[in-house]
Amino acid sequence: MTQAIETTRSAAATFTGLKCKECGTEYEAKAIHVCEECFGPLEVAYDYAQLRRTVTRESIQAGPNSIWRYRSFLPVESEHPIDVGTGMTPLLQANRLARRLGIKRLFIKNDAVNMPTLSFKDRVVSVALTRARELGFTTVSCASTGNLANSTAAIAAHAGLECYVFIPSDLEAGKVMGTLIYSPTVMAVHGNYDQVNRLCSEVANTHGWGFVNINLRPYYSEGSKTLGYEVAEQLGWQLPDHIVAPLASGSLFTKIYKGFQEFVKVGLVDDKPVRFSGAQAEGCSPIAQAFAEGRDFITPVKPSTIAKSIAIGNPADGVYALELARKTNGNIESVTDQEIIDGIKLLAETEGIFTETAGGTTIAVLKKLVEAGKINPDETTVAYITGNGLKTQEAVQGYVGEPFTIEPKLDSFERALERSRTLDRLEWQQVSV
Repeated sequence: MTQAIETTRSAAATFTGLKCKECGTEYEAKAIHVCEECFGPLEVAYDYAQLRRTVTRESIQAGPNSIWRYRSFLPVESEHPIDVGTGMTPLLQANRLARRLGIKRLFIKNDAVNMPTLSFKDRVVSVALTRARELGFTTVSCASTGNLANSTAAIAAHAGLECYVFIPSDLEAGKVMGTLIYSPTVMAVHGNYDQVNRLCSEVANTHGWGFVNINLRPYYSEGSKTLGYEVAEQLGWQLPDHIVAPLASGSLFTKIYKGFQEFVKVGLVDDKPVRFSGAQAEGCSPIAQAFAEGRDFITPVKPSTIAKSIAIGNPADGVYALELARKTNGNIESVTDQEIIDGIKLLAETEGIFTETAGGTTIAVLKKLVEAGKINPDETTVAYITGNGLKTQEAVQGYVGEPFTIEPKLDSFERALERSRTLDRLEWQQVSV
């Protein structure tokens, strides 16, 4: 069993410990994630007065070009966190997609190019493994639908930590290979993510490893706040009017909100209402179902969708995502697998971004909300793209056409060119209908 070592608290650390989101019971900043009093989830607490005194826009901009420019807002003590260049991904003004949808001011936060493994999970893992190292763990692990496995394996390799990852056995090949290349021990479990996660809870208790999304979850989830910080900074230290993001556990959704609110608390941005809308696949949409039915509780479902990276049937933060969407006058919608594929293609052909199925879900829901009149055309809307399409190529196979195979002769090219133009005309006719 891994032994925790004593750490000397840095004077620069601004987090004060852990606090139950339900009953408020406070705990030391250890590797725990559930309240002993009410079994509610634990969250990191901060000294916001200290942050207000010490952090400025200028001090942030003077920091590294990564998530660690926001180190004061993250639950680490080390002056030298694990920095592999994660974060500060592009915020692109998506003019062509906006015109196609019929809105005016749309931005894409593109974590499909995040470092080192092309998904937003690099953010949460960088924070979790930095804290794991501070707490003395030498073996780290995770339960994953793919992206988290990639990130944990890669960043553990960089940090020299022993790594075990647990995944459902039916994951996309790109995500499995994208984990194995870093030489962790991979356990492919016959079962869905929820079953994998239950197994990992038992392993964590038995072996004492640092599971980023179990006993280290309070620290891990804080990494998602950086997607809020970066958008605010990239918009010129302003908040957007509306955000659309994918929902799996619900943690990302709620932490973006926490990031916005923290910047308001310490005076880095002016307060304003921001509407939060979430996206799920119909084949795994427990939060969207609860939202549509007006429920304040989540009924678990069995996942059946191509959007495997967000296929969590019993989302840990689902209730908090529901509350957030409702209190901000947002929405939570679901879309079919075909709409997800169409969303992937729409983003690619308008903005040159190839996203995985979670991103396809986000774009499809964005489109659905616009068509339903639930997004004001004049709002500044940010859609979060959380992973790269190269990881889930199977999802679009058979939907993107094939190359024209020709001889190395001009007449062969000309015949193929005419065929391609004929196909283009037919496609435009179908669109116009």
